[in-house]
Amino acid sequence: MVGVSDQTSDQTSGRQSERRAAPVGRPLLSLTLAAIMDDVGAHSGAVYLLAPGEQVLEMAVMAGLPRAFAAPWERVGLSAPVPVAKAVRDRRLVWVGGEEDMARDYPRIAVVLPYPFALAAVPVATERAVYGAIFVTWPGTRPAELSDRERDHLTAACGRLALRLERAAEEGHPVRPEPDLLAPASAATVAGTLGAVEAVRMVARLPYGLCALDLHGRISFANASAGELLGLPVSALLGSHLWACVPWLNDPLFEDRYRAALLGQQVTSFVALRPPADWLSFRLYPSTNGLSLRISRARSAEATGRTGQRPGDGGSRLVTMSHVLNLSGALTKAVGVQDVVQLVADEIAPAVGSQALVLLGSQGGRLHVLGHRGYPDPHAVERFDGMSLTAQSPGVHALSSGVPAFFESRRQMERLYPEQSPTQDGMAAWAYLPLIASGRPVGTCVLAYAEPHHFPADERAVLTSMSGLIAQALERARLYDVKHQLAHGLQAALLPPSLPSLPGIEAAARYLPATRGMEIGGDFYDLAPTPGGAVAVIGDVQGHNVTAAGLMGQIRTAVRAYTTVGQPPEEVMSSTNRLLMDLGSELFASCVYLRLDPAHGQAVMARAGHPPPLLRRPDGQVRVLDLAGGPLLGIDAAATYPTTQVSLAPGSVLALYTDGLIESPGADIEEALARLAGRLTEIGDQPLEELADALVRHSGTELERVDDVALLLLRSLETGD
Repeated sequence: MVGVSDQTSDQTSGRQSERRAAPVGRPLLSLTLAAIMDDVGAHSGAVYLLAPGEQVLEMAVMAGLPRAFAAPWERVGLSAPVPVAKAVRDRRLVWVGGEEDMARDYPRIAVVLPYPFALAAVPVATERAVYGAIFVTWPGTRPAELSDRERDHLTAACGRLALRLERAAEEGHPVRPEPDLLAPASAATVAGTLGAVEAVRMVARLPYGLCALDLHGRISFANASAGELLGLPVSALLGSHLWACVPWLNDPLFEDRYRAALLGQQVTSFVALRPPADWLSFRLYPSTNGLSLRISRARSAEATGRTGQRPGDGGSRLVTMSHVLNLSGALTKAVGVQDVVQLVADEIAPAVGSQALVLLGSQGGRLHVLGHRGYPDPHAVERFDGMSLTAQSPGVHALSSGVPAFFESRRQMERLYPEQSPTQDGMAAWAYLPLIASGRPVGTCVLAYAEPHHFPADERAVLTSMSGLIAQALERARLYDVKHQLAHGLQAALLPPSLPSLPGIEAAARYLPATRGMEIGGDFYDLAPTPGGAVAVIGDVQGHNVTAAGLMGQIRTAVRAYTTVGQPPEEVMSSTNRLLMDLGSELFASCVYLRLDPAHGQAVMARAGHPPPLLRRPDGQVRVLDLAGGPLLGIDAAATYPTTQVSLAPGSVLALYTDGLIESPGADIEEALARLAGRLTEIGDQPLEELADALVRHSGTELERVDDVALLLLRSLETGD
C-alpha cells in the first residue's frame, strides 16, 4: 500500500486494508520509471513509496541494476542522510553531480558505492501530500550539471505520478511494489544474444576467454577458452555467478569491479591469481543490459603490480559488506549513548524492517534500558530495567552468552520463555543481538517486529556483523557520556553557583562550553561584594581542557584572595600575574577586573589583554571602553596594569565577555564587535536575564562553538532600588 505524508500534519498515514481495492490495469510504477529513464537518458533508477503508518520510504521497484546495489537503502527513514529522503524532506529535486559531490554531501553512500555516477532524487508529491520519491542515475561520464530540460522532465513526470497515486488513494486502489525492470540474457538463446551462428563459431575459436554476464552477474555465454582458463567446463559456468562457481574468484574485491563497471558504465579490470601460480587478467565491458568479460593470461610482474594481494578463501557477499559499511559510516557521527540509539532507530531498524528497538546495558548485576524507540506503549520496555542478570530471559541470555537469539513468532518466544511474558510489548518477532566490544559484553540490542519475521542465514549474518559495530559505538558513547558529565561537574564546581544580590547592581551571567573537545574550558567570571560596593572579574585561560579549567580555578581564587586583603585593582592584577608565573604554567590568561562603587556611580577597571567591555548608557548609546592595561597574565612578571575610571549612571549596562562570544572562523573581529554593540543598543532595555539570552543567541554561538563563551552583564540601579 502507498503511505501518505500530509504536509499540514507531517505524519504518514496508510489507507486501511478494509477499503475497496481495484487492481491497477498496468504496472504504473514500472512504466513511469522506464519512461523517465528513457526521457533523460538515465541507466538505472528506483521508485520509493512511503510505508503506511511509518516515517519510512520503501523501494517499490528498481530498474537497470540489481536491487542488491541498493540493499542498504531498500528501506530508508525520512531523517536518513540520503538523497531520496532529503528530496522528500525538502520537497525539491536533489542533484548529486558525481563522486566528489557524493563524498562531500553523502559520505556514507560514497563509502559503500565509491564509483563514478551522477544521481537525481525527486519527490513524488502533490500540493497536499507526499507519496514517495524517485531516483535515477547516470554514468560518471555525463556533464556535471543537470540541464533544464532534464530537470523539467523529472519534476513533471514525478508530479504526474503523484496525481495518479493520489487518485488511487482516494479510490481505495492499492498500488503495490512491482517486479524490478531487469532483462537477463538467456543461456539457451546464445545465437540470438550474440548474433549469427558464424559469429558464435568465430568467438569459440578465439585464444582468449569471452563471457557474457547479465545484470545479476550470471554467466549467459562462455566460449571454450574461458572454460579452459577458469578451469571449469562451460556447462558448469552457464547460469552461475562467476565469483560463486570459481572458488578463487570468491572475493569481494572482484565483485566490486563488476559493480563499478555496471554503475559507472565504464570499462574496469582486475588481475587474479589462479592457484598455484597462474595470473589471469579480467577486463569488463559494460552496457545497460549486462557486460562482456575478456579473460587472458597476465604476466606475473604485471599481476603483482596491479593487485597487491591474493584473493581470499571466500569472504562475505558484497551485499552484507555494503550494509556493514553503511552502518560503520553512520556510527562515526554518534557521540553520546542517545546518539547511538537514535542512529540505530533511523538507519538500522528501517533497513531490516524492524519497527521498534531497545538498547540494554548492564551495571551492578542488572540490566538497564539505555534507550528505546518505536514502541506504541513506551512502558512496555520497563520490564527490562533492573532485571537481574540471573533471570531467565532472552536479553540476559544474549548478554551473558554472547550468542544472538532470533525469534520468528510469538509462539516460538513463549515456548522458550513462558515465565517472562516476553510478548507483552505488542510485537510478534524479535532479534536479540549481544553487543561485544573489546572482548567483553557491553549490552544487548533488541530489534522488534510488528509481524512474524523469518530470519534467513544471510540476514542473521548481517545483523550479527552490525551488532559488533553498534557495540563499539556504544562503548565509546558511554565513555563520552561519563567524560561529559565529569567535565560539566568540574566546570560547575569552578564557576560561581549563583550571583549575589547586591545593592545598586543587577547582574546576569552566561557560560557556554565549546561544542568541540571535552566541553570544558578556561573562561570564568565572578562577582563578589566588598565594603561599599562590589568587584567583578571575567577572564579566559588559554585552551578548553582540564588543565585550562584547573588553572582558571586557581586564578579565580587568587583574585578573590587579593581582593579580600584590600589590594587595589592594579595590584590585584599584578599579584595574579606573578602567581601565574610562579605556577610555571605554559598557559596564558586574559582578564578584566573592576571595582564597582554604585553609590557614586563609578567603576575602576584594569585590563590584561582582554577584549574591551561595552558600556550602554541610559540614552541607549553604546561605547566600546578603550581601557588602559597590560599584557596577558603569565607573560612578564614585571608587567604593570594601569587602571581606568568609568562613570556608571543609573540605568547603564556594562557588558563583559570573552572572545568566544565574538570570534568565529573567518569572521572579522571588528565587525563582530560592532554587531554586538548594535544589538546591545537595540535591546539593552530588556530585563537582564532576557538580554543575556538574546546576546548569546544573536552571536551565533548558541549551537556551534569552537571556543568557550562567558558573558557577565551588570546594570547600575538607582541607590535604594
